[in-house]
Amino acid sequence: MDASAVTNAASERLVRELDWNLLRTFVVLAESHSVTEAAAKLRLAQPSVSTALKKLESRLEKKLIERSPGHYRLTRAGEMLYREAVDIQGSIFRLTTAMRDVTDEVQGHVKIAVASHVICPVFDDALAEFHAIHPKATLSIDVDTSRETIAAVTARSASFAICLVRERNPKLEYRRLYREAFGLFCGPTHPLFGKTELARNDLAGHSSVSFATDRLHDVLRPVTLMRAEADLGDRIVGTSSHLEEVRRMIIAGLGIGPLPVHVAQRDVEAGLLWHLPPYDKMPEIDVHVVWNPRAKLNRAEESLLGGLLDRIDTIPIEQRTYG
Repeated sequence: MDASAVTNAASERLVRELDWNLLRTFVVLAESHSVTEAAAKLRLAQPSVSTALKKLESRLEKKLIERSPGHYRLTRAGEMLYREAVDIQGSIFRLTTAMRDVTDEVQGHVKIAVASHVICPVFDDALAEFHAIHPKATLSIDVDTSRETIAAVTARSASFAICLVRERNPKLEYRRLYREAFGLFCGPTHPLFGKTELARNDLAGHSSVSFATDRLHDVLRPVTLMRAEADLGDRIVGTSSHLEEVRRMIIAGLGIGPLPVHVAQRDVEAGLLWHLPPYDKMPEIDVHVVWNPRAKLNRAEESLLGGLLDRIDTIPIEQRTYG
């Protein structure tokens, strides 16, 4: 038997024998930092996940994950399998789209992955118009970290995402939805609350809370620099990936923290937050719409995403800049 025949026979055997559940488990393993973390996400016992990994490695005759105390990373074969498995997972998620009912009335479902506390009138208007035109279409919005929302779009389990962007994946499409200015705030029990005529150096030495992505090498780098200029850099006592929890810690008095100015405005007016210096030249962060051009969208998804992109094209960024 020649080499090509051997290869074809091996491929056919793999197609017959490979269990999709093994690939699904591997995707979660690849997106985790340990087998224990993956097991928790899958709600399975750790030995079951380890056994699934060994079974997959045996079927493929390749080592997929290198594991040792303090060390956990994909091999080259594992990285390649992860990319392919994500595509397969996306195809399965989108399979029902191929079976959609061909009628004049749009009745599909749209699943949006949104970073925590997106406040944007342009997005709200697009949702309102979409529902008015297609009242039988359904919608779900999942709130997660920006990293996880992009992962959902990559896997084609979300129609599109609205989130912060650190690094651009060449397989995805990006469009800036709006820009928001970040300021520093404190809560009612903080010693600076209610004080006027404050200068930036009045913040020096105070503890702070912030976002998990508030680092020099991450998406909130401008916010990191703002905190550093206020001499708050080394005293972070609380962090979260969700804006609501950062807000909670600021109001509770744990420390000074950054928030989008337009998001915090209502709490300022209610006496829950106090805006601190700097009052001008505040760092601005872009929030993007992200979608996967390889995903097969149903008509409801196409309509909502198209309507949102049309607004981005016709409304100047100055009118989509808040705070």
